[in-house]
Amino acid sequence: MTVWRLDARHYFILSILDWRSPMEMTVSSAPNRKTEFRWIGTDPVRPDGVEKVTGQAKYGADLFLPNMLWAKTLRSPHVHARIKSIDISEAERLPGVKALVTGADFPDHPWDYVGPSRIELNFAHMIRGVMAREKALFEGHAVAAVAATSASIAQRAIELIKVEYEVLPHVIDAREAAKPDAPLLYDNMITRGEGPAPSAHSNIAKQYRIEVGDIESGFAEAEVVIDREFTTRAVHQGYIEPNACVAHYNADGQSEIWCSSQGHFRVRQLTARLLRMRTADLRVIPAEIGGGFGGKTVVFLEPIALILSKKSGRPVKMVMDRDEVFKATGPAAGSHLHVRVGARRDGTIVAAQGVFHLQAGAFPGGCMMNTCMTSFAAYEVPNANIVGFEVVSNRPKVTPYRAPGSPIGAFAVESALDLLAKELRMDPLDLRLKNAAKEGTRAVYGATYPRVGFVEALQAAKNHPHYKEPLGKNQGRGVAGGFWWNGGGDSSATVNVGEDGTVVVVTGSIDIGGSRAAMAMMVAETLGIDYLEVRSIIGDTASIGFTAHTGNSRVVYATGIAVQNATKGVIADLCRRAAKIWDIEPEAVKWEAGYCRPVSVNAGEWDPLSLREIAASASKTGGPIVGSSTINVGAGTPAFVAHICDVEVDPDTGRTDVVRWTAVQDVGRAIHRGYVEGQVQGGVVQGIGWALNEEYFYDDKGRMKNAGFLDYRMPVTLDLPMIDVVLVEVGNPAHPFAAKGVGEVNICGTMAAVANAVEDAVGVRMTDLPISPPRLRAALDKVGPQLQAAE
Repeated sequence: MTVWRLDARHYFILSILDWRSPMEMTVSSAPNRKTEFRWIGTDPVRPDGVEKVTGQAKYGADLFLPNMLWAKTLRSPHVHARIKSIDISEAERLPGVKALVTGADFPDHPWDYVGPSRIELNFAHMIRGVMAREKALFEGHAVAAVAATSASIAQRAIELIKVEYEVLPHVIDAREAAKPDAPLLYDNMITRGEGPAPSAHSNIAKQYRIEVGDIESGFAEAEVVIDREFTTRAVHQGYIEPNACVAHYNADGQSEIWCSSQGHFRVRQLTARLLRMRTADLRVIPAEIGGGFGGKTVVFLEPIALILSKKSGRPVKMVMDRDEVFKATGPAAGSHLHVRVGARRDGTIVAAQGVFHLQAGAFPGGCMMNTCMTSFAAYEVPNANIVGFEVVSNRPKVTPYRAPGSPIGAFAVESALDLLAKELRMDPLDLRLKNAAKEGTRAVYGATYPRVGFVEALQAAKNHPHYKEPLGKNQGRGVAGGFWWNGGGDSSATVNVGEDGTVVVVTGSIDIGGSRAAMAMMVAETLGIDYLEVRSIIGDTASIGFTAHTGNSRVVYATGIAVQNATKGVIADLCRRAAKIWDIEPEAVKWEAGYCRPVSVNAGEWDPLSLREIAASASKTGGPIVGSSTINVGAGTPAFVAHICDVEVDPDTGRTDVVRWTAVQDVGRAIHRGYVEGQVQGGVVQGIGWALNEEYFYDDKGRMKNAGFLDYRMPVTLDLPMIDVVLVEVGNPAHPFAAKGVGEVNICGTMAAVANAVEDAVGVRMTDLPISPPRLRAALDKVGPQLQAAE
């Protein structure tokens, strides 16, 4: 008998292959959980598993084209500097150099804001984010780029470029940048927002306000008020695969880009707009993606590579190194948060107030509005006043990071609720249950909720054995809730039936969290065929209709509806073809469990026709069998989560270990259960890193000191416990299979759960993230005598 010994690498491989042996994968695709459906809610083999574990999957840096050039970018060593001149003459003369670009090679754009307020774009800012013009606004800001016959020649060439800088005063912290005497990044920036525009220039790009009810009367009614300030630091998404692309500008103006991104249509849209191209002249082909978490929804390299290709007449490849990823791509915002919460003695929240300062980085367009809108959205709040400020500073422009803005606000609000529960001597989950949003609740940002599952999630958390387990020495337990609204938007799908009856579903959604498997499952379920008879792929921008990027937890909801509609189109066509074969009316035919059948015995006595049989005669009944759908769906149904976190603190060193975690998430209905559980676990892990270790360290000159995974401390397997996931399935009536977005809400509330657990363990309230050992040790030293006196 052969005995297999499995180490961590084997477990990783088996997890990707859904814990099945190669024989099981090829012989059996039977569902492994009982469910009302055949496929929905099960864990079939993922379609990309074999390619990934065998190294055959192609990522952004894996493509090589004939005659291809390599490109490197010269980046500013200064945090804030005026660019007085750039001399590229010596670099141009270096043998092997084929093209060079600076900011002058890119088109001009007006300083206009376009699009909805929460997600507006300014292409004058965006083009300067791709390549600096008048000033370098952060360390790592691209100043010039070179394409050469080898990467080493390109690197040598950028070292020969001479840039004359005038170094300027800089500002990093959002509150410091908001002060009237702070160094200005722009001499023409006026704060936008409600009310008359101010006359003075400042670094405050935008102000946003939410007012509900009467805040003064609300606090007058309050019998207990919690008033605290909180701080979070900039953190990076930490994706494993660096940003990479290959671009080819053809002689006829037709161009291609191959890249790893969260939305190849977005890459096309932004690149074409920035370079003033027609979208029809640019085709973007998606590669596999090695993580994004929101950080790959923007363009950094693609416009540069395409301009270099245009100038050289050859394909150009660009790949960032890890230092560039940290210094020149967008992290999540740092923040300063001031929260007041007022409640009656019975725990009813009557008033809530927030003043939020969020970093935008060097260019406006952060997640400040999201923080304002989501911070109190998990609860019924009759009186609220929330003001947000988006502040530019000399660091990379922030980009989305998993439920962008919501984890930041949740840290402050869920920490304040824990303080409120202690003041009221009330169980913290009971306090949240008393005020939890439910069907009919009007959120502070204006939406009225449909049927949602926050109450069910909180009840499941309270009834979970984890919540009742005793704690050990120096251990503490914290809880927190979380909210994310989930998105909708544009999606396209095509379902093609082959002549042998197998099916290919093509969508425009990049697969990050398992959407290819989910789409195939929905098609198989609807058609009543085997999951392995369906192939799920992602089409390029010339092969499928426009589809919004993968983010905002929108894909299984919005693209899933498009897939369902396309599949129903196929079924209608199959019924028409069966009617033609039988010479009866189409209305007399129904599709059931993978077969066309007469609606009743009165329609005739024919043997059922399978998909394979109808497909085999497709050319005789009307040609290829294809269903397609293009839609724009409204916002998704909101999702909620409840966390239980246990920590153990070493009081001598300040080290905090998370020893147990249970996440209870409202998921509507889990399509692929394994993927859903993995999404929840992934969000929790990132929240733990945000809470305990991760931050950008800057020196006194504003330069990042930990731009690499060795010094930027992300959690690894040895830092983490098993994360128990409980799926609460409160169905979403807007989706054909009742699914909700699940990818983002899981990170919301995680930092507060850790902070609440730390206070429960050692009696110290940490309001400044991360709760790193030096920071916690200093806090313990500060309050130590007070705690001893209290004891």
